[in-house]
Amino acid sequence: MKAKVLVVDDEPDALELIDYNLKGVGYQVFTAANGTRALELAQRHLPDLIILDLMLPEIDGIEVCKILRRNTETQDIPIIMLTAKADEIDRVIGLEVGADDYVTKPFSPRELTLRVKNILRRGKASADSKQPVIEIQNISIDPEKHEVLLDGKSVTLTATEFKLLYLLASRQGRIQSRERLLEDVWEYEADVYTRTVDTHMRRLRKKLGESADLIETVRGVGYRFIDN
Repeated sequence: MKAKVLVVDDEPDALELIDYNLKGVGYQVFTAANGTRALELAQRHLPDLIILDLMLPEIDGIEVCKILRRNTETQDIPIIMLTAKADEIDRVIGLEVGADDYVTKPFSPRELTLRVKNILRRGKASADSKQPVIEIQNISIDPEKHEVLLDGKSVTLTATEFKLLYLLASRQGRIQSRERLLEDVWEYEADVYTRTVDTHMRRLRKKLGESADLIETVRGVGYRFIDN
């Protein structure tokens, strides 16, 4: 079955370019030119991934992302944020509200297609995983169910946040550099986008609440899940 991708952009040329390239590699593509339509299509089709422009009429990309993350049916759908803004703060805000990745305009269609493939492959690998459940203190991480329990209560994580947490916990006590995390979680080159790691880590810690201290920052190096 073809993976379903929802593309949201108010620029007709960009929408057509992305649609053409994704269909060319075998994806089923739905398109929307504003935030209202994007939410309607996301609810109707429950795509496997959403490419979401930051600047949209009616409802902007940030608010669309927030709404998707609050809805139980759409909260786990991976989101790639598109932004024409050069200011890093806009990309950080996108990641803070729940985007899994971002691409800055103008973008290479080939790069965007590779990002889509990587994220969908991560999700499939997680779904097919036979890795063991990890239980550390009050946290239980079940890769088969894609479920995290904190004091017995479910914690909602995106696919990227889940993979990041499971990887750190499975390497408990070992320092993971930002570059290593980029390679293993995002499958990026090690010399780019290290801020992405920090932003996701901050969001993950917020969701872990009082247990956030289980993830230790090793200044100037990276992160590790504490070894008890």
